Amino acid sequence: MKAPLIAIARHRLTVDGDGVTTLVAFHGCPLRCAYCLNRQCWEEEGIWQWMTPEELVDELMKDNLYFLATGGGVCFGGGEPLLYSDFIERFAQLCPKEWHIYLESSLNVPAERLETVIPYVHYYYIDVKDLSPDIYQRYTGGTPALVQQNLHLLASRHLQEHVTIRLPLIANYNTAADRQRSQQQLEALGYTRFDCFEYYVDKRASLLR
Repeated sequence: MKAPLIAIARHRLTVDGDGVTTLVAFHGCPLRCAYCLNRQCWEEEGIWQWMTPEELVDELMKDNLYFLATGGGVCFGGGEPLLYSDFIERFAQLCPKEWHIYLESSLNVPAERLETVIPYVHYYYIDVKDLSPDIYQRYTGGTPALVQQNLHLLASRHLQEHVTIRLPLIANYNTAADRQRSQQQLEALGYTRFDCFEYYVDKRASLLR
């Protein structure tokens, strides 16, 4: 099996996992977020390289000493990495067991894709956006139904302490009160770790965080 990548970013520290991590970003996403930072994941010309799990393990062995020395590992992002859950499963079966596997996801995928990787993922960074169906649809073009289903799935496995949920304040889309309502719904499921930040748009309509 091969998967399309948009980038491999090495030597990341404290950004997406413990120790030194390498970000592997997949092409493809079910959402069309208004302020997307990785629009190349939508377009065919945005594909940088196709790789098999075996090829990716070989490529990331270059980082093995960093991972072992710092307790780091590989973060799968994108785009939406869970579109390639079988690839991630195979990679995790092949790579050294000392490598930690991190996942950055919107969780807007069928539950079976999340089920596939749960045995291998050390920690999750979930980009929830906003749980209001209206706000979510206007901002992403999609619905939060699958996101909520998958958050319930992780909670049912008692994995809340292995999850950081990102809740942005999104200019022109939600308010602080909207974000607070989303956080309260998530706290009711037992989630306690939140990354709350702000998206805003400057006069040139570029996105800043």
